[in-house]
Amino acid sequence: MTKTRRTYLVSLVRSAALAAALALLAVSPARADRCDDIAKQLAGQIDGLKVGITAANIIYLSHPAAKELSLGCRGRNYSNELYAKGDRKPKPEFFTLVGSVAAIIFTVPKDVTLTGATRCLNRMGIFRGDRVAMRYRRLDMECTRTKTEASIAITRGKDE
Repeated sequence: MTKTRRTYLVSLVRSAALAAALALLAVSPARADRCDDIAKQLAGQIDGLKVGITAANIIYLSHPAAKELSLGCRGRNYSNELYAKGDRKPKPEFFTLVGSVAAIIFTVPKDVTLTGATRCLNRMGIFRGDRVAMRYRRLDMECTRTKTEASIAITRGKDE
């Protein structure tokens, strides 16, 4: 192999490695930015909603109608997740909050998410127990309750 040919191959390999490294750097922050954009959109469209800290792909939100509220971004089995916790007997303001936040996150109509959240939270009781998992209009909902609180987690699978 001649010296010029070897130099050409080495420079070709280096440029390919540099291009791959730049592609990885350019792709990685896109997920966090998309999630941050959703959080900013939520804060801008829902009165009283504040964006808190971000830790481990979870953005913590706060609102007077909920005890806890968070937006999870890109898990192993889901694309986005909404988690909300309220009183054991949720008030209509809680249902409205969950419906509007889920509608923005999952880009579906508000009445669809409101109906799904209401059904999930109201199904818990003597007959079905304190943990209900259901699927409503391509959204997976899991509701749980304790003696003092009720919570709902809404997710959408990665393939949907």
